[in-house]
Order: sequence, then structure tokens, then C-alpha cells
Amino acid sequence: MKILLIEDDLDLGNGVRIALNDRGFEVVWTRHIDAAARHLKEQPCDLVLLDLGLPDGDGLHLLARIRRDHGALPVLILSAREALTDKVHGLDAGADDYLVKPFEVAELVSRIRSLARRSYGFEGELLVLRGLQLHTPTRRVTVQGRAVELTASEYEVLRLLMMRANRIVTRRTLEDSVLPGGASLASNSLDVHMANLRRKIGDGVIRTVRGIGFVIDNQGAE
Repeated sequence: MKILLIEDDLDLGNGVRIALNDRGFEVVWTRHIDAAARHLKEQPCDLVLLDLGLPDGDGLHLLARIRRDHGALPVLILSAREALTDKVHGLDAGADDYLVKPFEVAELVSRIRSLARRSYGFEGELLVLRGLQLHTPTRRVTVQGRAVELTASEYEVLRLLMMRANRIVTRRTLEDSVLPGGASLASNSLDVHMANLRRKIGDGVIRTVRGIGFVIDNQGAE
């Protein structure tokens, strides 16, 4: 999972980043609201860890922007504000979960995994969506119980789309993540991978959003 950590405390931020990286998460850490907003616009992530008391404003203001611009992107608040009214306020503002500082890393990881399951159908090391199953340690993919062989690039395209179900993944994100060194503007390599992937998993699973990118919808594709 790609996680955006927004935390101004140097020791805590660095500690969380290292701990999560050691457990296989990809963490980008920023200390300011403006930097976080820019990152979300340019590099989509799978989950946000959000402190509330930030140098350039209240984290709840950023939460409102996330809900406006990024829909159902999971947000877990990390805050020293421990009063029940603070928790209720954060959850009512759109947070998916609220964890009071100080906390144990084991509990944070558990909360992250719980949010992933709720948001993306991610069960431990297994992604399950619309008859597809993708097991990350073995890279095994099945369609309606039938194993399919994917190339490394096809697998990565499918993994990204399944991790971000119901959210558009831009062509640029897929090209940067899948193609060696990214792709030139004239390259049609992504389209070739996408056509091959669709042939193997079935038409109608991956929906093209013209001029933007691709998406897998939970309830069906057009």
C-alpha cells in the first residue's frame, strides 16, 4: 500500500515512516498541509495518516479537501486530542478511523489493515474483487477460480487497479509504476498491456475513463 503520512513531529513522523516501511508499506511523509495537498494531486495514494495540529493549519481542513477532491480515500487520524468530543468531531468530519497518541505500532498497523479491508476488499495478503483474486506474496491471479498467467507488467496494472477500486488510476500513474523509466508521450506500451490484460481477465472488468485513465468498479463496468 502507498500511504501518505502527514505529521509535523520529527521523531514521531520518522519513527512511523521507518516502522511501516519495515512492514512492507510504501510511506511518503510530509509535515505540512499544502505539501500534502500537492502530493495527493500529483501522486495518488491508498491511505492517509493525518495529524490534526499542523504548522500551517488544522488537519480537519485538509480532511475536508480530501473528501471534496478524493472521494472515499481512507483517512486515519493520528492525534493527541483524546477527548470524546474530538474523536466524534474527527469522525463526523469524514475520517474513517481515529487513533490517539501515543500508540503502539502494532495497533497502527492493525488499524491500517482494517481500513484496507473495508475500503478495498484487501484481506491480509489477498485482494478480492468481482470474481478476481490476487495473492500478493505468490503473485497468483485467478478469475472465477481459474488461474491466469500474467506478465510482470500486466500483474502490476491489475494490482494497482484492484487496490484503488472505484477510483480512477491515471495513465501517468500506471506508466510511472509499470513501464521501465516511465513512458514517453508517444508510447502505446500501456495500451498493449491493457489489451492483453483485458483479454485474460475478461472484457468489462476494467473501464476506460477517456482522456484520464482506468478504473475497476465494484459493481460493474460500462
